[in-house]
Amino acid sequence: MLSDWYTYGASVKIAHLEISNFRKLLSVRIDLSGETTLFVGANNSGKTSAISALRLFLKSPDGFSLNDFTLSRWSTIREIGASWQAADGNAALTLADWGVLVPSLDLWFEVAPAEFHHVSKLIPSLDWAGGLLGVRLRYEPKDVDAVRDDYVSNMRRVEEVRATADPAAVGAANAKLWPGDLVEFLERRIHRHFSVAAYLLDPSELVDPVDGQARPQVLAQDQFPADLEAIRSLMQVDDIDAQRGFGQGGDLAGGEGSGGRGRLSAQLRRYFDRHLDPTDAPDASDLAALKAIEDAQRVFDQRLAEYFRTAITEVQGLGYPGVSDPRIGLSTRLRPIDGLNHEAAVRYQVDVEQGSNEDLHLPEEFNGLGYQNLISMIFRLMSFRDAWMRVGKAASGSSAGKPPLHLVLVEEPEAHLHAQVQQVFAKKAYRILRGHPLLEENVAFATQLVISTHSIHIAHELDFSCLRYFRRLPAGKVARVPVSSVINLTETFGAQDETKRFVSRYLKAQHCDLFFADAAILIEGAAERMIVPHFISRQFPFLDQCYITMLEVGGSHAHRLRNLVDHLGLTTLVITDLDSCDADGPQPPRRNAGQVSGNPTLRIWAPMKETVDDLLASNTEAKICNDDGQLFAVRVAFQKSVTIQHQGVTGEAIPYTFEDALCFRNYALFSTLGGQGLIASFRSAINESASIEDLGAALFRALRKGDKAKFALDLMYSDSFEQLHAPEYIAEGLAWLQARLRKKQSEVLAVVEPPGPQVTA
Repeated sequence: MLSDWYTYGASVKIAHLEISNFRKLLSVRIDLSGETTLFVGANNSGKTSAISALRLFLKSPDGFSLNDFTLSRWSTIREIGASWQAADGNAALTLADWGVLVPSLDLWFEVAPAEFHHVSKLIPSLDWAGGLLGVRLRYEPKDVDAVRDDYVSNMRRVEEVRATADPAAVGAANAKLWPGDLVEFLERRIHRHFSVAAYLLDPSELVDPVDGQARPQVLAQDQFPADLEAIRSLMQVDDIDAQRGFGQGGDLAGGEGSGGRGRLSAQLRRYFDRHLDPTDAPDASDLAALKAIEDAQRVFDQRLAEYFRTAITEVQGLGYPGVSDPRIGLSTRLRPIDGLNHEAAVRYQVDVEQGSNEDLHLPEEFNGLGYQNLISMIFRLMSFRDAWMRVGKAASGSSAGKPPLHLVLVEEPEAHLHAQVQQVFAKKAYRILRGHPLLEENVAFATQLVISTHSIHIAHELDFSCLRYFRRLPAGKVARVPVSSVINLTETFGAQDETKRFVSRYLKAQHCDLFFADAAILIEGAAERMIVPHFISRQFPFLDQCYITMLEVGGSHAHRLRNLVDHLGLTTLVITDLDSCDADGPQPPRRNAGQVSGNPTLRIWAPMKETVDDLLASNTEAKICNDDGQLFAVRVAFQKSVTIQHQGVTGEAIPYTFEDALCFRNYALFSTLGGQGLIASFRSAINESASIEDLGAALFRALRKGDKAKFALDLMYSDSFEQLHAPEYIAEGLAWLQARLRKKQSEVLAVVEPPGPQVTA
């Protein structure tokens, strides 16, 4: 199905891309939105790898190294080298055999029929009438036989050195010589033997990913490479990397070799040189500036002649110049760019008291790094746009037309920016890239912005449909090493408009960091929000070191996040309440009383039971769902019966919610704890109730009228706060989550891996 931009006549855009065999991205599909796409995910989930793949394939192919190959492919590469050695260099191996090992990028463009002239060299058949066009960029051997011959030659040299070594020399037998295998060989020689080649793909063979892993089509054995320049001419690709070099130790030159980093003054000089310099291909609008420069140069030359008259006369007194020797003269050359070529080219004006005539300013390095970074990034986006649109001097000397697509990559723009500025950047970046008269309403030119981020504030500002979540998969899940999958959150809720609306609004309201966490804890209310972190820090040290997001959603809404949690594959603990009730409404929980739970999470999500008796009988396994045995699982924790001693009698108590469960677990503490509000009510209930059942009813009545948030705050201010113990159901849930994350961290190696190519000797 073609997207809206195609329906309304836009020219060329990237619908999606598939990356294979590149670092942690063994085989992923990433859908790009029509305007801004945001890559989110926990640390080391593959966001940077995706940006790097686009940068290397589309801008800097000389930057590839063997470390860009997915690690699980290295063993097969070593096997290829061993087969070459065993066959003394005669082993047969084709380019297709390497195709399943090397990094590749499949670009799938959506192209309007009217743009035939842009893609004429990329059309797979004469039947094409607009729609999807696919091309594969692959980093592959230029000549397989040349790689083999070079490798075998070097291995023979190693064998000869070992054969002629003096066996009596200390350590000679164990000395490490290069290359040890084909992997070591390619670490040094890959740039000599590998390059990026392009191939056309067949849209009819495009298939959807399976279990989060893309299934790129297989190229024909005899398929010839396509015109790489025809692909690159479709788009201008610009990028801003994460290391922008600000501060005293940064790259102050800001040259091209720095990736465009550096101070704003350096960027201004480059912008002036490319777009504004009146001496470069001048037109009528530059004549006044050129005349002013000539006048200034003439006056300055006259002053220089006066300044140096005495010195030149002294030189002439030494016999030079002679009769036939040329005489000394001075002439300046003023260039406009020189006026910006100094450290104070950019200055920041300092506000002074009203009425003051002082002019105070500071050099650019005295402005905060955050503002330097923001100003620099915005200016670079403007520069990218103007270079694409051939603004000013960039239009001269360029016979090529403007590419129909502008792809801009921005890596971690949040560096040095405080929260509010991050939000400003997220909202304004795309508008800046479209801020040109030719782009405002012109669908012939498309802009796609891709941002990778760890910032909850940037994620908060963009629509849910723009997010692409990178999920870490443990070793053994798909390959022998940890890899990643990518999830398009547009498809998370399907046609469930009400649920999608709730989750979108909830995430907007909460500044949710769900997309960057190692695990999530969903909780009922404010009291849990304030006190559960204390239990984690005191009793679960490993869990306290992990990146856990805690979301306050309430029992009546936690289940609405189920689709999102399932799609993210995010290990989640749901701490919720029993919420017992009968036909007359909420009641203190009792066994064999025909009570049901008013909590949808327990009925719909887990353990999917409705009566209080069934819920109290639920074992641990019933409280866990979606357990994949390795990484992802959801566990629900709710109140369970506990044994307490009250008024000299030992018996069963059943909590209704978090606060009374806390009281039962810390019975002795609450019986003497000073305080007002619910604390006072709990103290009175413990000391005045005749039975455990009466105590439960008294606590229930107090909770119906008390302020739970104030209760939590009063506890936190209490001198006895450090003595609090977690209710059993919460302690069990946190222990489970800690064990899951320990297992996730270890990522035990399994023996599952897609087969490599068949190597013949």
